[in-house]
Amino acid sequence: MNGQEEGQTGFEIAVAIPKRTVKEQDASCDCIELLVSELRKMGLIVEFVVGLADEFIKLAAPLEILGKAAADLEIRKPTHIGMDLPFRWDEVEEFVRQPDGSLFSWAERFCCFQHLIYGIVNRTESIITLRFNDKEFQWKLGESLLTRLECEGIVKQLFPLHDESKRKHLLKHWALNWLDFTQQPIDEIYSYFGSKIATYFSFLGMYTQWMFFPAACGLTLQLIDFGSWQLWVLPVFFISIISWAVLLIQFWKRKNSALQFRWQMNHSMGDNVLNKGKSDLQSDVELMKKLGNDKRKQKEAFQRNEWFGHLLRFRNDAVIVLSIICLQLPFELAYAHIYQVLGSDVMKFALTAAYLFAIRCFTKIGGKVSVKLIKDENNKSTEIRADSLVYKVFGLYFMQSYIGLFYHALLLQNFMTLRQILIQRLIVSRVLQNLMENSIPYLKYSYKKCRAIYKKKHEKVSSTGKIQMTSRVEKEYLKPAYSASTGEEFEDGLFDDFLELALQFGMVMMFACAFPLAFSLTLLNNISVIRTDALKLLVMLRRPIPRATATIGAWLNIFQFLIAMSICTNCGLLMYLFDQEGKWRIEPGLAVILIMEHILLLIQFGFSHFVPEEPAWVKANRVKNATQAQDICSKQLLSNSGGEKKIE
Repeated sequence: MNGQEEGQTGFEIAVAIPKRTVKEQDASCDCIELLVSELRKMGLIVEFVVGLADEFIKLAAPLEILGKAAADLEIRKPTHIGMDLPFRWDEVEEFVRQPDGSLFSWAERFCCFQHLIYGIVNRTESIITLRFNDKEFQWKLGESLLTRLECEGIVKQLFPLHDESKRKHLLKHWALNWLDFTQQPIDEIYSYFGSKIATYFSFLGMYTQWMFFPAACGLTLQLIDFGSWQLWVLPVFFISIISWAVLLIQFWKRKNSALQFRWQMNHSMGDNVLNKGKSDLQSDVELMKKLGNDKRKQKEAFQRNEWFGHLLRFRNDAVIVLSIICLQLPFELAYAHIYQVLGSDVMKFALTAAYLFAIRCFTKIGGKVSVKLIKDENNKSTEIRADSLVYKVFGLYFMQSYIGLFYHALLLQNFMTLRQILIQRLIVSRVLQNLMENSIPYLKYSYKKCRAIYKKKHEKVSSTGKIQMTSRVEKEYLKPAYSASTGEEFEDGLFDDFLELALQFGMVMMFACAFPLAFSLTLLNNISVIRTDALKLLVMLRRPIPRATATIGAWLNIFQFLIAMSICTNCGLLMYLFDQEGKWRIEPGLAVILIMEHILLLIQFGFSHFVPEEPAWVKANRVKNATQAQDICSKQLLSNSGGEKKIE
């Protein structure tokens, strides 16, 4: 643990339970006393905290206990010989440590805690009767105690705790460090929040750094009058922006590959382990055992499962696409047309307010429908389900965010209105969004805190002293969780953060020729987003549950799709702009634009193959590790075969 001795650890997990009103005389019947006793028997460090409204069990674990849990889970970790092997506590020195010097990452530690806590089962020969206040229930043989308590509503939540010293360090050197602009302590973020959140901030930081180039170009176009050269400057700007975007994605792939290597993410610690589920690999092995040695039956069974899963995903995608075309597209076009014909600003404001309310409800319903459809899909892991959800819900937001802009740009060719809407969405909407992201969690926390204090005052009517919430763990519990707007089943709050980035990227890229200044506004917004998102995670929200992945997943494909879309839309914008100037007729203008479109598509294809996705030093280390592993396996096989011959 960073900054601590190997044998020591801070409190990292807490269990929230309701307050006990009845004290059981027999401690063996009290489910909470039994839970605390079992946790201590497992070697965990337990501290009991009584809050105003609830009680909490804080948990910490010595490194040895976590190491034995990791060995039980067979978590694969990289070794100094270049192989990823299941962890063994008796060979701990052979395993590579994290960048901060700790043995386990935050995701691995949380996984071990879950294994230990949920591993308390009834191993006696009879059913045990437990009590909580006036409630009595049965603890069955082989049943997890914590799972039973969760079903009975006694355990409210199991949640991670903030480490106060590390949190204050990150606040000072990251969230409140405005002088560094885009610089961030990514390794420290990874150590504290896990690989998924660290990957998001790494991408956000790189995206913001790269934004300086198009921002400078757009600002130059806005401030300098190029006169007769203006018609040639815009195509050059457009080609430069597309090249910039393609290179951004390619160099992000290189950086992501380097981060994965540095964080030792080449090994697989599946998200099924984190979610206490049974992996698909195990189910595939069981299917092979059930079918026996008949290769033909095995092949047919796997092909049937594979194609059935593809058909389910195709059906669900078709449902979403048809819903967007038949329901959302007419609604968005109607709003854009009515907004254009209305003359009164008051009426436009009222229409926009009604539209935002309606679209919020529509998107929420669409998200819930998407989650329900994904449950029926034959997806291999939670991350694949999350990617499926991203594609479906982004389709709804894509139509909502861009159809009105397409209407004004390509159908009405009203570039003044288009610029006004872009300014409104890039400035006003982003400012309001940032304010809501930070104010709503604070208001929720304040409401829960006031409610707990109010209830405590009414319990102690005779008390005249001021009641305050002094327990830090209770304050953490009252904070909102880092959850997605679509729910917590497949995604966390990163869904909304990535969605905001993707929608912003689409706006500035697809209408770059109509409003070059948008890149400068985006740069300023992203510099503030880095700090506000950091503050949100460190101050406003509970510490997120880690996710053991180090890529941006489906969002990478969405960014590449938006680049391809921007080639088409900007070619259309250039055609109309040239025609408005009276320099070209539509026929030759269209021909030149089509040629430019094909050239840009070739540039996108060429750059994506010209820039390697993996740095040379990462590839060299990976090959070296693979060679070392192969040599060791060969020596082991030779020694085993030699021993067998001697025995013969």
